[in-house]
Amino acid sequence: MNAQDIIVPQADLGAVYRAQKEEIDAAVARVLASGWYILGQEGAAFEGEYAAWLSAGQGAPAMQAVGCANGTDAIALILRGLGIGPGCAVATVSHTAVATVAAIEMVGATPVLIDIDPRTFCMDMDELKAVLAAPPPGLPPIRAVIPVHIYGHPCDLDAILETCRKAGVAVIEDCAQAHGARLGGRMIGTIGDAAAFSLYPTKNLGALGDAGITATSDAALAKRMGAIRQYGWHTRYISDEPGVNSRLDEMQAAILRVRLTVLDANNARRQAIAAAYDEALANAPYAAPYRAPGTEHVFHQYVLRVPEREAVMARLRAQGVATAIHYPVPVHEQGAYAGRIAMGPAGCAETSRAATEVMSLPVFPEMTEGQLDKVCAALRSL
Repeated sequence: MNAQDIIVPQADLGAVYRAQKEEIDAAVARVLASGWYILGQEGAAFEGEYAAWLSAGQGAPAMQAVGCANGTDAIALILRGLGIGPGCAVATVSHTAVATVAAIEMVGATPVLIDIDPRTFCMDMDELKAVLAAPPPGLPPIRAVIPVHIYGHPCDLDAILETCRKAGVAVIEDCAQAHGARLGGRMIGTIGDAAAFSLYPTKNLGALGDAGITATSDAALAKRMGAIRQYGWHTRYISDEPGVNSRLDEMQAAILRVRLTVLDANNARRQAIAAAYDEALANAPYAAPYRAPGTEHVFHQYVLRVPEREAVMARLRAQGVATAIHYPVPVHEQGAYAGRIAMGPAGCAETSRAATEVMSLPVFPEMTEGQLDKVCAALRSL
């Protein structure tokens, strides 16, 4: 079967635009007519609206948000804002988009990679405790931990926070795939010291280009990040501290304001698609994605573990269903990092095993009922 014969894509970015075409077109026209394209009213409004959306969650503190150019920069801005750079180590996972590790190295810090829980694909708490208690030899002091809420499933943040507070290290949530996910009713992104969100087009909240945003309840940290993203300016044209150029442009901010209005509904649609897949897989040899008790998964991806992955992907493709692999090669096995990045005592063994088995099914809010039925029928035939 050729690519043009695929009926159900794994993702459909064109459908994102078509679903809100009139509102997006109006937002773009508004920006073009304004004559202001960088750090203007649209960006400020989106930051306020996103912070309010986060703050409305159960038990959430008053949040502040700072827009930036992309999700990688969002992590780096938080690290810079916390004064974490050369001479510091930061613990995260290898089962993630490489951006998480790239951001750590962007600020001059040293990554150390923790293995994952094979059920949730999130950071393994036992190994994190072991690494904080006895870091790998030669590692600088660990100053922060970045748990990744992978695929839309929340990490075990309560345990992570308790462990990190005892060790005196900051917790930076990587929420790139988890906009709207909840843990014990609390919104992900409001629980750690700060949170980074990618707004890449495929995300649960996506721009129509690159974009990112940070969130924190620490007003001083938010103010500092706002300065660092524009050359360290607290006063225009005067760099009071070293900074970078990582600004959220007005066009993307205006589009994101439109997209934010449907985020909760879109997450509910993702969850409904996931429930239909769960039912279709009831008698299949592959288990539906695990959800830890007390978590609300928002299914950025619906991921199965399939030992005979290539054969299953081919069977689904023959029935008009596209799949993807997130992610085929763990960070610690990629050429840029292999052999030089410190790891916990497990050597990321579960991470390596997962990379040979994970397979993502189509899941996007604009999926039609006909497309959903087609995928479910294909799953029941496995």
